[in-house]
Amino acid sequence: MAGPNLPERMEPTKREARPQGTGPRRSSHRWVWLLLFVIVAAGVWYWRGVRAAGTSTKSGKNSGVNPVISVVVAAAQKGDLPVYLNGLGNATAFNTVTVKSRVDGQILSVAFKEGQFVKAGDLLVQVDPRPFEVMLEQAQGQLAKDLAQLHDAKVNMDRYDSLYKEGVIPKQQRDTQQATVEQFEGAIKADQSQIDNAKLQITYSRITAPIGGRVGLRLVDPGNIIHATDATGLLVITQVQPIAVIFTLPQDQLGDVYKKLRGGAKLPVDAYDRDNLKKIAAGSLLTIDNQIDTTTGTYKLKAIFDNKDNALFPNQFLNMHLLLDTKKNLAIVPAAALQRGPQGTYVYVVGSDNKAKIRNVTVAQTTGDSTGISSGLDPGEQVVIDGQDKLQDGTRVDARSSTGGASGGQGQ
Repeated sequence: MAGPNLPERMEPTKREARPQGTGPRRSSHRWVWLLLFVIVAAGVWYWRGVRAAGTSTKSGKNSGVNPVISVVVAAAQKGDLPVYLNGLGNATAFNTVTVKSRVDGQILSVAFKEGQFVKAGDLLVQVDPRPFEVMLEQAQGQLAKDLAQLHDAKVNMDRYDSLYKEGVIPKQQRDTQQATVEQFEGAIKADQSQIDNAKLQITYSRITAPIGGRVGLRLVDPGNIIHATDATGLLVITQVQPIAVIFTLPQDQLGDVYKKLRGGAKLPVDAYDRDNLKKIAAGSLLTIDNQIDTTTGTYKLKAIFDNKDNALFPNQFLNMHLLLDTKKNLAIVPAAALQRGPQGTYVYVVGSDNKAKIRNVTVAQTTGDSTGISSGLDPGEQVVIDGQDKLQDGTRVDARSSTGGASGGQGQ
């Protein structure tokens, strides 16, 4: 007996084959490479961070904890420091003369050259003297005439004296003759004055230099007629050897200068150029003015210079340095070394341990770029003149001298 018909066993269906390199396997490969890249990048970043931290730790021993600052130092020198009062001034001729004619006449010749140096008495201009020579001859002729008349009057006077004594003539006639004699004597004196005046005019026609100095530009030419009343002169002479300089100082300094002058001190004065860099001439203070200018609060001083080399010229602008006093036995340092703070004026002193220490000092005088210290600093000590803004008390420094080399006074 046949059993029931059972269904036949089905064979499992085979999956279709897929090409290699496609599908999920390819995506997994991408994630693997991306993960490796992230791991490598993280390792590099961590390694660099650790290295940088190590370097910072090593360098912190010098820079972060106890840095060494490079500075420039200079040694304090023992010496004297001058006390100068500085002002502005102008050179002015010691004497200035505008030469004018004292007679009327025509200029025959000019005996000077423009810009020439002349001496007192040198001939400058010759005015035509012939009119005055004629006046002289006339006066001399009149004198001769009056002398003859005086002689005749005196002879008659002697005769009248004899007749008066004999009682021949009255006293009135004798006195009249006496008056005639005296009139002629007076006329002779007048004649002599005319002669002297004519000679003086001849002398004035020869115009000479009243002072020694430098002649300026010529103001008249030969052939011109000049008059004694002309407002314009013939030339101007300026005396420049010696020459004066007028300069001003603040009124607060008047007392010190006046005290020195009253004591008979001869105060040196130096003249510098417009830039106050080059010394032009050396002289001395002559006097001070008798009043203070209330508009500026200054007073005027006058200095005199020999000016043998003609270095100073009238109206030249100058910087004047008046030496008032000299401070003795000071410790002199560059002015750049000074520092100011709540504790007063101080400097940084570098010792043999290469450390900068604050030292309070007392300033006696500052002249130009130099400062004199009266207390708080000894000659030979090294002071910092550049790099103070980075320093504190006790900071270690690498000191270099102002000449460019290592500081010789510092231990290495």
